[in-house]
Amino acid sequence: MFLKWAAIFFVIAMVAAAFGFTGVAEGAADVAKILFYIFLAIFFTFLVAGIVVARKLTT
Repeated sequence: MFLKWAAIFFVIAMVAAAFGFTGVAEGAADVAKILFYIFLAIFFTFLVAGIVVARKLTT
C-alpha cells in the first residue's frame, strides 16, 4: 500500500517538475517547484515506509 502511494506522489512530483522547471506555467513556476520538492519528500517517505513494512512482513 505504501509503495502504491509512493508511486502516486512520484508521478505528481514529476508533473509539478514539468510545469515548474520548463517554464510552461510562467506565473505558477515557483509554486510548481515548491510542490515538486514537497511531493518528492513525501515519495521518499512512503518509499522507505513501504520497504520497512515489506521487510517486517517477510521475516
